[in-house]
Amino acid sequence: MAIEQSKTDGPFHRGELAVQERLGVRTEVDLFARRAIRDYLPEQHRTFYAGLPFLLLGAVDRHGRPWASMVAGDPGFITSPDHRRLDIAARPLYGDPVLAEIPVGADLGVLGLEPATRRRNRIAGRVDRNDAAGFSILVDQTFGNCPQYIQARHVERLDDQGHVDPNREVRVSDRFDQSVTALLTAADTLFIATVFRQEDGVPSQGADVSHRGGKPGFVRVEDDRTFIFPDFPGNRYFNTLGNIAVNPRAGFLFPDFLNGDLVYMTGEAEVVWDGQSIEGYEGAERFVRFRAEEVLHVEKSMPFRFTFDSYSPSLERAGT
Repeated sequence: MAIEQSKTDGPFHRGELAVQERLGVRTEVDLFARRAIRDYLPEQHRTFYAGLPFLLLGAVDRHGRPWASMVAGDPGFITSPDHRRLDIAARPLYGDPVLAEIPVGADLGVLGLEPATRRRNRIAGRVDRNDAAGFSILVDQTFGNCPQYIQARHVERLDDQGHVDPNREVRVSDRFDQSVTALLTAADTLFIATVFRQEDGVPSQGADVSHRGGKPGFVRVEDDRTFIFPDFPGNRYFNTLGNIAVNPRAGFLFPDFLNGDLVYMTGEAEVVWDGQSIEGYEGAERFVRFRAEEVLHVEKSMPFRFTFDSYSPSLERAGT
């Protein structure tokens, strides 16, 4: 079945274009992206999402703050009734700070990630339904992402996935405590949510959620509210950096792959374009610094555990 793609002025908004222009890749990226970024889901993407046990999301709360988040279920909990829609038969995880309150029409960034194979695909879309059965996403943009910097892990669902311990702790703070600091400094994976919207109806705007990976220690905690991490070469779309260029608000999600904890945070980010730190960090093209305003540590939130397999081959070229 042939799917017709809508014609637009281009797949990028002014923040993304400004970053591409700064780095001298705007024309080259535009030629490639017009073919690679679609406004519908190819068949292989629809099949891919249907096999996932979890999905990463980027959303904005009622205060305009982005959060990176996650939903989970048995494979098949994500379905695609047509090429421009995903249906999610799941409710937010215990302690989730944003998904339960998302209204219809709100921007939603989507990242499908299969750690065992390092496959990932992205969607920028909008909420079409949000009720007791789950929610639906209308697709504005979708594209495949390279496997770089993804650590291979195998996912195992827990037998008691439907059970929620009423004594499970959710710690809320405006800074990093000792346990959060330990998780950040040992992390090899994080997820970042950003957003930019200026005009309704322009598909190049909206919410985004993206993966970042590195060797353990690639996140450096600078104080009890601030951390910094390197930005390695990627697809040069600069969705995350482009959003930050026009809206510094950002959200992060750090999973503890061993015990199932999730650490959510929201605050402001900035891009560090040059300096001695970049010159001394092999593979880093720039850094991203984040200062937290709210931090949530939810114990044993994920209904599965991960078994580590191997680090990304791309990290052989990266420093620490």
